[in-house]
Amino acid sequence: MVREVTGKPVINAGDGRNEHPTQGLLDALALQHRLGALEGRTVLIVGDIDNSRVARSNVHGLTALGCRVLLVGPPTLVSERMCELVPGSVEVGHDLDAALPRADAVMMLRIQRERGASRAIGTDYRTSYGLTRDRANRLGEGVPILHPGPSNRGVEIDDEVHDDPDRSLIRFQVAAGVAVRMAALERAIAEV
Repeated sequence: MVREVTGKPVINAGDGRNEHPTQGLLDALALQHRLGALEGRTVLIVGDIDNSRVARSNVHGLTALGCRVLLVGPPTLVSERMCELVPGSVEVGHDLDAALPRADAVMMLRIQRERGASRAIGTDYRTSYGLTRDRANRLGEGVPILHPGPSNRGVEIDDEVHDDPDRSLIRFQVAAGVAVRMAALERAIAEV
C-alpha cells in the first residue's frame, strides 16, 4: 500500500507476526546452496510457528520453489490454520520425532517470549521439541539444520547441533543475510 501512495519501493524488514521476506529469501538461498534444487523437498519447521514471521515467509517462499513444508510444534504454538497459507503444500503436526524421518532440512525457531509464547509451553519443551544431539543423529545423512536466530541454546537447539560444522547452516544464513539484504536495498535504490 505504501508503494502505491508514494510511488517508491518498500522493503518489508519484518512486520510483527506476519512476514519477514528477506529472511525467507536468505533461508531459501542457504537451502539451495546445500541441497541444490528444492522442488520435491520437505522442509520441517519446528517451534513457535504461530508467532513467527519467519515461518510464514518461508511457507510462502519454499512452497513457491516446490517444497512441501511440515510445521511442528506444541498445539498451543502451531495451529491448523497455518495449512491455509498454501493449501495442499503445508502440513501441521505436533510430534517432532515422527516428523524427523520425513525431513530433507530442519529449521528450528526460537520461542517468542516477547509475544507471550512462554506462557503457552510446558517446562518440557526441550524434551518434546528441542533439536537435541540424539534427534540430530536420527536425521538422514546430509540433512541441513537452520535457525534464523537468535537461538535459545539448550532449549530449542543444543549447542553441539547449533555449531555442527557439517550440518548447521546457521553461520551461512548470517552471511547470506547480509548479501540478500544488500541486494534488496540495491534493487530498491535502482527503482527510485
